[in-house]
Amino acid sequence: MKKREAILRRLRRALARSRAVVLVGPRQCGKTTLARQLLDLDSINYFDLEDPASLDRLDEPMTALRPLKGLVVIDEVQRCPDLFPILRVLLDRMPNPATFLILGSASGDLLNQTSESLAGRIERITIGGFSLAELGAAAAEQLWLRGAFPLSYLASDEKASLSWRRNFIQTILERDLPQWGVRVPAVALRRFWMMLAHYHGQVWNAEACARALGVKGAVTRNYLDLLTDAFMIRQLQPYHANLRKRQIKSPKVYVRDSGLLHQMLGIDSMKSLLSHPKIGASWEGLVIEEVLLAEPHAEPYFWGTHQGAEIDLVLQKGGDLFGVECKRKDAPGLTPSIRIAIEDLNLRKVVVLYPGTKRYWLSDRVEVVPLKTLADGGSLFSER
Repeated sequence: MKKREAILRRLRRALARSRAVVLVGPRQCGKTTLARQLLDLDSINYFDLEDPASLDRLDEPMTALRPLKGLVVIDEVQRCPDLFPILRVLLDRMPNPATFLILGSASGDLLNQTSESLAGRIERITIGGFSLAELGAAAAEQLWLRGAFPLSYLASDEKASLSWRRNFIQTILERDLPQWGVRVPAVALRRFWMMLAHYHGQVWNAEACARALGVKGAVTRNYLDLLTDAFMIRQLQPYHANLRKRQIKSPKVYVRDSGLLHQMLGIDSMKSLLSHPKIGASWEGLVIEEVLLAEPHAEPYFWGTHQGAEIDLVLQKGGDLFGVECKRKDAPGLTPSIRIAIEDLNLRKVVVLYPGTKRYWLSDRVEVVPLKTLADGGSLFSER
């Protein structure tokens, strides 16, 4: 297994040019492990806000932080939002003797604090668990089944991986979200999250979900945003073009980690995954996450019309739009949806990602590309 060298290089470059960097991502995705490679955890410059000793040291935060020099790491910062005004004062010192690396299991409150209190002073990097680029093409099947969280992927066997994921979900619902100020019963959020697993890869219907749960639509939208802020769910927003056609206006929803999706669907082995009705949607979600990790992009979208045309992923790169289709087929072909999307959106290129091994063109603007290309570091959007 490769080390997370690309993320480390990105972190080091950001720390070299910015007064502070906030590294955000879901719980247990490896943020602390990355920080450990930059600073010894026994250093006086390291603060873990889940450690009572670190909290005691920050009882007088200005007194504790002002004398420090070099790299200062503050882990699980969302637990002490009152630190952000102090950090703003410290970052404005000239010359500044310290650079801050701030780690957080991102919540809406954390993102709002950094954008409002530290605007113009801080660079934000978002990470997830392992990727194909880090693990290699041979790891694709295990990554798909177990998900990207390091402790799930690296578990000794499937039973241990399932146990870790079950405990992880319980911890998110019963400990982490309440610590972030969420006042929603864990039982209600668990039921909602289970429902989202069955919606995975579909257009979100808040009212239908609300009726099923016996609550108002606004309640389910709040639940959805909470799990999105925690990096458990991805809301893929629709792209709107200036067309006469009726276009889909609601987001698609995905459980971001395939292992957590499988846990909630009762999938405990590759055999059960391959025979499950959600296999296509599960593979689509995996591919979308891998593309978004591998390809620099602005806000990602999907596109669809009420007449049935759709494209799984729309990315803006420079001044051009590119499309991505996820097809778990042996030999994908050119579909009417792809032709319509190219014409209506003026897509420069559409890439059809599939689990095969050969890369080939279907037309001047449509190329079929193996998923393993992402593991090899190859470009998806190269010209013919």
